[in-house]
Amino acid sequence: MGAAIDVFLHLDDHLKALIQSQGPWVYAILFGVIFAETGLVVTPFLPGDSLLFAAGIFAGTGDLNLVLLMTLLFVAAVLGDTVNYHIGKLVGAKLLERHSRIFKPHHLEKTHAFFERYGGKTIVIARFVPIVRTFAPFVAGMGAMTYKTFLFYNVFGAALWVGICVLAGYFFGGMQIVKDNFELAILAIILLSILPMVVEVVKARRERARLSREG
Repeated sequence: MGAAIDVFLHLDDHLKALIQSQGPWVYAILFGVIFAETGLVVTPFLPGDSLLFAAGIFAGTGDLNLVLLMTLLFVAAVLGDTVNYHIGKLVGAKLLERHSRIFKPHHLEKTHAFFERYGGKTIVIARFVPIVRTFAPFVAGMGAMTYKTFLFYNVFGAALWVGICVLAGYFFGGMQIVKDNFELAILAIILLSILPMVVEVVKARRERARLSREG
């Protein structure tokens, strides 16, 4: 756990080390992490927003090519959600039944709360919300959305997510205040990402409690 927290808080140092040691292969590593974080429902703990932001910083310094970086990460995000959708469609119900310890009920509850409130837009909004980002396409594949509708929101959401997060790092990562307080910047990104999820879950629970009292 301590090692994982260290990676999150010092993504800039770890990514810099990867760039220096792996060279061009760092693009493949970044592609793989974003694909896994969005495409494999068992890896919601991988860095998403913060990794995109950190990658954008190194694009700003010239260590990474901005156009290539954004293109690859966009493709990884689209493919990840697509795979996740089809996993949910093909074997979602069986996975939930057999592996309840892995597929936490409260994670699904949070995702369902987003679908109840935002419908198809959940796929776009979820891109910016950890945990929900990983479970939204899975739930969509289980019957919440047709693939044609899902694909539209998937592509649009991936472009928005990658564009905002990478360009934020690209344009603001060079600021001295960010360089001196990178850990705080990452924590701020994580907290801002989690906040909508917390708000929606609280609202959903209050609404169910209200309907229960009225019923």
